[in-house]
Order: sequence, then structure tokens, then C-alpha cells
Amino acid sequence: MTTPPAPTTAPVPTPVPTTDPTGSILPTAPSVGDLATTVAEPVCATDPGSWCERFYQWTDNDFLARSADTIVDKLFTITLIVLLALVARFLLHRAIHRLVEGAASSRVSRLISRRTRPQLGETAAVPVTPRRAQRARTIGSVLRSASSVLVGAIAAVMILAEFGVALGPILASAGIVGVALGFGAQNLVRDFLSGMFMLLEDQYGVGDIVDLGSANGTVEAVGLRITTVRDGNGTVWYVRNGEILRVGNKSQGFAVAVADLPLAHNADIAQATEIAVRVAAEVAENPEVAEYLIEAPEVVGIEKLGPEGVTFRVTARTSPGQQFGVQRALITALSEAFDRAGLPHPAASPPPTK
Repeated sequence: MTTPPAPTTAPVPTPVPTTDPTGSILPTAPSVGDLATTVAEPVCATDPGSWCERFYQWTDNDFLARSADTIVDKLFTITLIVLLALVARFLLHRAIHRLVEGAASSRVSRLISRRTRPQLGETAAVPVTPRRAQRARTIGSVLRSASSVLVGAIAAVMILAEFGVALGPILASAGIVGVALGFGAQNLVRDFLSGMFMLLEDQYGVGDIVDLGSANGTVEAVGLRITTVRDGNGTVWYVRNGEILRVGNKSQGFAVAVADLPLAHNADIAQATEIAVRVAAEVAENPEVAEYLIEAPEVVGIEKLGPEGVTFRVTARTSPGQQFGVQRALITALSEAFDRAGLPHPAASPPPTK
């Protein structure tokens, strides 16, 4: 009996490398899946146990994965920079807070300016006013914000330097952006700087009666960009600090109450002076007026000579902002006394002829 022959297996063709006309062997082209994996994952992500692989698994971010070794190596330095920045910010804020509280309290009340020292005396203490406290706290807020921005910017630059980032182009770009913003917001910057200098120099404060040129009245609010003034008619004016070219403060140090009374040319000036001295002394003894007086009223006498008559003047130095009340009291008392004495007023102008 004949045994059938064993089945033969077709031989598997061996892939022949592709050759170019010169005879060199060309590499096999990668598949689409391999290409996608190569593009999507960083090379270091295929190293088992590496920080790059761990960071890529945790964050699925190429930049963090490639920077994993640098982050781990520089972690201590970066942590130290952040901690030092926080400590520096805390110390600066604490120092500014102590300075502001000292300026707004009685601990520095003996620091008297040269303008008020001659009137208050060498050993007098400046009372703590709401204006002074508000000015100190406003400056403190600005200084705290500026210190935070400065410390944060320095810490950010130091951290970027640890990663090897070229800071030259960044600083140049920031400079260009700063110049562009400076040109575009120059009015805002001017208002801000003017407000800072006004607060530092104490040109005026809340409650002061001022003449700003464009607006006259009582200051209701002082900001870094806008000053709010309410005039005698009740209108509120918002004045940009950068537009204030001159400031006339009627409430700083002391004020002067001026009482002008008109008299005829033939009035007895000697008698008027005698009456004014007596009446001014009586007004100064009034408790409602005496508390606002710094010095006794002074009889100036004839201040102005006009075609209708003369102007008789009496002045008194008062506390800031209290000159108008004292002025009204003096004018009222002097006018009644002159009328009782029969001192003539300026002749009224004749009525127009028809």
C-alpha cells in the first residue's frame, strides 16, 4: 500500500528591502499609528520610571513633560524664591502698615510743619484730623500695591531664569508695551502722579475750602485721579488731578476773617475806629466766636477809597474753615454799632432821569 505524500507548506516570502537605483537600502516608512504616537508624545515619555513619563501621565502636557527633569531639579530653588518673595512682601506690608498707623495716630503728632509751628508754638502737638488719617491710609494702600507688584515681578523673573528662559526679548517686549501704554494713557498717568504728589505734599484734604481755578468750594473726596469739590450752590465738581494747575487753600494753618463796611467820605474815621475797637473786643468775648479765634480782632481802618465812599476793614485770625462765621458776626455787630452812632453810609446813586 503506497503512503500518500505529506502536504507541502507554501514558503512565506521574505520582505525584500527596497533599493534605490544606486543600490542603497531605503528605510521602511513608518505606519500612520507610529507617526501619530511620535508626534503626540514626547520622546522621553517612553522611558519607564522617568519623571518625564510620570508628568506626562499626570498632566498629559508636552511642555511639562519635557520640563519635568528641570522642574524636579529646580524645585528647591523655585520654592526658596517663592518663600523669600512671600516673606519680603509680608515684611514690606508690615513696615508700611506701621508707618501709616504711626502717621494717622498721635505717636507722631509732635512733628509739626514749618507753616503751623509759629502759630501753635514749639511744643504744641498737631491734632489727629480725619484728613490726615485718610491721606496716610491712601498713601499706604498705594505703597502696598506697588510693593506687591515689585516683589512679584522680581520673583517671576528669577523663576524664569531658573528654567533657562531668555529674558532679553521678554524685557524688550515689556518695554515696548510700556512705552505704547504710556503714550496711550498719558493723561491717566499724569492724573495718578499728580494725585500722589498732592497727597504727599498735603496740598488740600477733605473738608478744606479751596480754589482750584476751574472749581471753588469744599473738598468732599480726594482720590488718586479725581478730586470732588462742592461749591456754594451745592453743585458737585469732579476735577482731574492732572488738570489742576494751582491750588488756593483757605483752610490750611489758619484763616482770616475780613469784615469790610462801607462809610461815606464825610464819616468820622476816628469815631469809627473807636467804635470798631470796642465792638471787636465784645465779639471776641462771645463764647460762640472765641473758640474759633486764634488772635484778637485787628482794626485796620480805611482799606479802600472809592468814588462813592470808603471801605472800613476789621480782620481776625481764626481756625481753618471758621473764618466765614466770625466774619458774619463782626459785620453784623459793627454795622449795628455804626448805625446807632449815626455814621453815614455812602450816598446812593441818583435815580436815572427820564
